[in-house]
Amino acid sequence: MFDTLTGKKKLSELFGGKSQLIVYHFMFGQDYGDQGCKSCSFLADNFERSVIHLLQRDTNLVFVSRNDPEKLEAFKKRMKWTTEWVSSLNNNFNFDFHVTTKPDEVSEYNYKEIKSSGKENQLPGLSVFYKDEEGNIFHTYSCYGRELETFVGTYRLLDVVPKGRDESALSYGMEWVKHHDKY
Repeated sequence: MFDTLTGKKKLSELFGGKSQLIVYHFMFGQDYGDQGCKSCSFLADNFERSVIHLLQRDTNLVFVSRNDPEKLEAFKKRMKWTTEWVSSLNNNFNFDFHVTTKPDEVSEYNYKEIKSSGKENQLPGLSVFYKDEEGNIFHTYSCYGRELETFVGTYRLLDVVPKGRDESALSYGMEWVKHHDKY
Protein backbone atom coordinates (compact mmCIF):
# COMPACT_ATOMS: atom_id res chain seq x y z
CA MET A 1 0.00 0.00 0.00
CA PHE A 2 1.28 3.42 -0.98
CA ASP A 3 0.30 6.65 0.75
CA THR A 4 -1.13 9.57 -1.22
CA LEU A 5 -2.86 12.80 -0.25
CA THR A 6 -6.17 11.09 -1.04
CA GLY A 7 -5.51 7.88 0.90
CA LYS A 8 -3.92 4.50 0.33
CA LYS A 9 -3.30 2.96 -3.09
CA LYS A 10 -2.32 -0.57 -4.04
CA LEU A 11 0.36 -1.20 -6.65
CA SER A 12 -2.42 -2.38 -8.99
CA GLU A 13 -4.09 1.04 -8.70
CA LEU A 14 -0.92 2.87 -9.79
CA PHE A 15 -1.45 1.46 -13.29
CA GLY A 16 -4.24 4.01 -13.70
CA GLY A 17 -6.28 1.69 -15.92
CA LYS A 18 -3.28 0.82 -18.10
CA SER A 19 -1.56 -2.56 -18.40
CA GLN A 20 1.99 -1.20 -18.16
CA LEU A 21 3.54 0.83 -15.37
CA ILE A 22 6.88 2.63 -15.11
CA VAL A 23 7.96 3.52 -11.58
CA TYR A 24 10.76 6.02 -11.07
CA HIS A 25 12.35 5.53 -7.66
CA PHE A 26 12.90 9.22 -6.85
CA MET A 27 15.45 10.00 -4.12
CA PHE A 28 13.54 12.19 -1.66
CA GLY A 29 13.84 10.71 1.82
CA GLN A 30 12.71 12.36 5.01
CA ASP A 31 16.22 13.73 5.59
CA TYR A 32 16.19 15.69 2.29
CA GLY A 33 14.51 18.78 3.70
CA ASP A 34 11.93 20.35 1.42
CA GLN A 35 13.32 19.32 -1.96
CA GLY A 36 14.12 16.11 -3.77
CA CYS A 37 17.43 15.07 -5.26
CA LYS A 38 18.54 17.49 -8.00
CA SER A 39 19.67 14.63 -10.28
CA CYS A 40 16.35 12.81 -9.83
CA SER A 41 14.61 16.12 -10.57
CA PHE A 42 16.62 16.38 -13.81
CA LEU A 43 15.33 12.95 -14.84
CA ALA A 44 11.79 13.86 -13.74
CA ASP A 45 11.93 16.97 -15.96
CA ASN A 46 12.78 14.69 -18.89
CA PHE A 47 10.00 12.22 -17.97
CA GLU A 48 7.30 14.84 -17.39
CA ARG A 49 6.61 15.69 -21.04
CA SER A 50 6.52 12.01 -21.99
CA VAL A 51 3.59 11.08 -19.75
CA ILE A 52 0.88 12.20 -22.19
CA HIS A 53 2.48 10.08 -24.91
CA LEU A 54 2.98 7.07 -22.62
CA LEU A 55 -0.70 7.13 -21.69
CA GLN A 56 -1.57 6.75 -25.38
CA ARG A 57 0.49 3.53 -25.44
CA ASP A 58 -1.21 1.78 -22.48
CA THR A 59 1.52 2.92 -20.06
CA ASN A 60 1.41 4.96 -16.86
CA LEU A 61 4.38 6.54 -15.08
CA VAL A 62 4.57 7.36 -11.37
CA PHE A 63 7.26 8.59 -8.99
CA VAL A 64 7.79 6.75 -5.69
CA SER A 65 9.70 8.18 -2.71
CA ARG A 66 10.12 7.46 0.98
CA ASN A 67 8.69 10.69 2.31
CA ASP A 68 5.41 12.13 3.52
CA PRO A 69 2.84 12.67 0.74
CA GLU A 70 2.51 16.34 1.76
CA LYS A 71 6.23 16.98 1.15
CA LEU A 72 6.13 15.14 -2.17
CA GLU A 73 3.10 17.16 -3.30
CA ALA A 74 4.63 20.48 -2.23
CA PHE A 75 7.83 19.82 -4.19
CA LYS A 76 5.82 18.54 -7.18
CA LYS A 77 3.81 21.77 -7.15
CA ARG A 78 6.98 23.88 -6.93
CA MET A 79 8.48 22.05 -9.91
CA LYS A 80 5.18 22.27 -11.87
CA TRP A 81 5.07 18.53 -12.50
CA THR A 82 1.84 16.63 -13.13
CA THR A 83 3.15 13.07 -12.74
CA GLU A 84 1.52 11.12 -9.91
CA TRP A 85 3.84 10.80 -6.90
CA VAL A 86 3.21 8.30 -4.12
CA SER A 87 4.91 7.57 -0.83
CA SER A 88 6.52 4.25 0.05
CA LEU A 89 7.39 5.46 3.55
CA ASN A 90 5.13 2.87 5.19
CA ASN A 91 5.98 -0.14 3.03
CA ASN A 92 9.03 -2.12 1.87
CA PHE A 93 8.75 -1.29 -1.84
CA ASN A 94 12.03 0.64 -2.08
CA PHE A 95 13.87 -1.97 -0.03
CA ASP A 96 12.46 -4.76 -2.22
CA PHE A 97 13.86 -3.05 -5.32
CA HIS A 98 17.20 -2.26 -3.66
CA VAL A 99 16.91 1.51 -4.01
CA THR A 100 16.83 2.13 -0.27
CA THR A 101 19.16 0.57 2.28
CA LYS A 102 18.61 0.39 6.01
CA PRO A 103 21.15 1.94 8.38
CA ASP A 104 24.37 -0.10 8.64
CA GLU A 105 23.03 -2.79 6.33
CA VAL A 106 24.87 -4.40 3.44
CA SER A 107 22.62 -4.43 0.40
CA GLU A 108 22.86 -4.97 -3.33
CA TYR A 109 22.52 -2.04 -5.72
CA ASN A 110 23.18 -2.27 -9.42
CA TYR A 111 24.63 -5.75 -8.91
CA LYS A 112 27.20 -4.55 -6.35
CA GLU A 113 27.25 -4.81 -2.59
CA ILE A 114 27.01 -1.49 -0.80
CA LYS A 115 26.97 -0.64 2.90
CA SER A 116 24.73 2.10 4.18
CA SER A 117 26.45 4.92 6.04
CA GLY A 118 24.63 4.71 9.35
CA LYS A 119 21.38 6.12 7.99
CA GLU A 120 18.74 5.12 5.51
CA ASN A 121 20.36 5.51 2.09
CA GLN A 122 18.36 6.49 -1.01
CA LEU A 123 19.44 5.44 -4.52
CA PRO A 124 17.84 6.07 -7.94
CA GLY A 125 16.22 3.45 -10.10
CA LEU A 126 13.46 2.68 -12.56
CA SER A 127 11.21 -0.38 -12.48
CA VAL A 128 8.62 -1.59 -14.97
CA PHE A 129 5.55 -3.74 -14.34
CA TYR A 130 2.94 -5.46 -16.49
CA LYS A 131 -0.60 -6.30 -15.40
CA ASP A 132 -2.32 -9.05 -17.37
CA GLU A 133 -6.05 -9.38 -18.03
CA GLU A 134 -6.52 -11.43 -14.83
CA GLY A 135 -4.88 -8.68 -12.74
CA ASN A 136 -1.61 -10.54 -12.13
CA ILE A 137 1.34 -8.15 -11.86
CA PHE A 138 4.78 -8.98 -13.20
CA HIS A 139 8.02 -7.09 -12.66
CA THR A 140 9.57 -6.97 -16.14
CA TYR A 141 12.53 -4.57 -15.93
CA SER A 142 14.66 -2.49 -13.59
CA CYS A 143 17.72 -0.32 -14.07
CA TYR A 144 19.91 1.69 -11.75
CA GLY A 145 22.77 4.19 -11.66
CA ARG A 146 24.28 5.26 -14.97
CA GLU A 147 21.79 3.20 -16.99
CA LEU A 148 19.19 5.83 -16.08
CA GLU A 149 21.00 8.26 -18.37
CA THR A 150 19.49 6.47 -21.36
CA PHE A 151 16.14 8.05 -20.37
CA VAL A 152 17.47 11.63 -20.34
CA GLY A 153 16.76 13.41 -23.62
CA THR A 154 18.87 16.39 -22.54
CA TYR A 155 21.96 14.17 -22.45
CA ARG A 156 21.22 12.88 -25.94
CA LEU A 157 21.05 16.46 -27.22
CA LEU A 158 24.30 17.41 -25.43
CA ASP A 159 25.98 14.35 -26.93
CA VAL A 160 25.59 15.79 -30.46
CA VAL A 161 27.05 19.28 -29.81
CA PRO A 162 30.81 19.94 -30.23
CA LYS A 163 31.59 20.21 -26.49
CA GLY A 164 29.37 17.26 -25.59
CA ARG A 165 28.43 17.06 -21.94
CA ASP A 166 31.50 19.15 -21.04
CA GLU A 167 31.85 17.48 -17.63
CA SER A 168 35.60 16.75 -17.52
CA ALA A 169 36.37 19.55 -15.02
CA LEU A 170 33.55 18.54 -12.67
CA SER A 171 33.99 16.42 -9.56
CA TYR A 172 31.12 14.19 -10.77
CA GLY A 173 29.09 14.15 -13.97
CA MET A 174 25.85 15.68 -12.73
CA GLU A 175 27.50 18.37 -10.60
CA TRP A 176 26.28 21.08 -12.99
CA VAL A 177 22.61 20.07 -12.67
CA LYS A 178 20.29 22.23 -10.59
CA HIS A 179 16.56 22.14 -9.91
CA HIS A 180 15.12 23.78 -13.05
CA ASP A 181 13.78 26.72 -11.06
CA LYS A 182 17.28 27.55 -9.76
CA TYR A 183 19.13 28.22 -13.03
